Amino acid sequence: MAAKSTGSTKNGRGGKEARRAQLAEAVQRALLARGLEGLRLRDVADEAGVTPAAVLYYGDLDTLVHETYQQAITRYSQDREAATDGFADARLKLRACIDKGVATGPDDALTRLLFEHWPRCLRDAKAAALDSALTERQVAIYASILVLGQAQGHFTLQDPPRLIAANFVAMEDGYQMEVLAGRRTRNEVIAALSSYARAATGHDPGADTGHEAG
Repeated sequence: MAAKSTGSTKNGRGGKEARRAQLAEAVQRALLARGLEGLRLRDVADEAGVTPAAVLYYGDLDTLVHETYQQAITRYSQDREAATDGFADARLKLRACIDKGVATGPDDALTRLLFEHWPRCLRDAKAAALDSALTERQVAIYASILVLGQAQGHFTLQDPPRLIAANFVAMEDGYQMEVLAGRRTRNEVIAALSSYARAATGHDPGADTGHEAG
């Protein structure tokens, strides 16, 4: 009986986690469809195919939105870190970092999720803390690449690594909205960031270094 009870508990926990993951996807769809300011509990319930009461079992709307924002930040950061970790040469790391950080276009769901939450940071301390963590994580990725590139003899840095890294992230943030709004293309933004890279490091990220992933 004990073994059977343990199995049922595991299955129940696994089922709950699966339902929570499905709900998280429903929150994302609802956010992308209605935007954060117009989002209602009913919208999430409709996307999930359940009643509002069933949604509330997993938390109120603010809690669910906060969790969705946190998950989006983690996914965005991990994707970028994985893209740069595939290379040993800092020049290729920098190119991959720039490439991965720019939205693919107005329909880039992950980037849109992050920007849907941005205005809330002005009034919500929890959202502001998450946004600060996202910024710091992106700055850290760039800074580590710049330090490595300097050590490898590929970059001649015109300013301290963290200052250059912070400038990269600030430029990205400013340009992302242009891409999401359809006013600027992804290639135009990559060209702008590459231009700054040339000025700040002496290296053109778009140049073929002739090195492979390491």
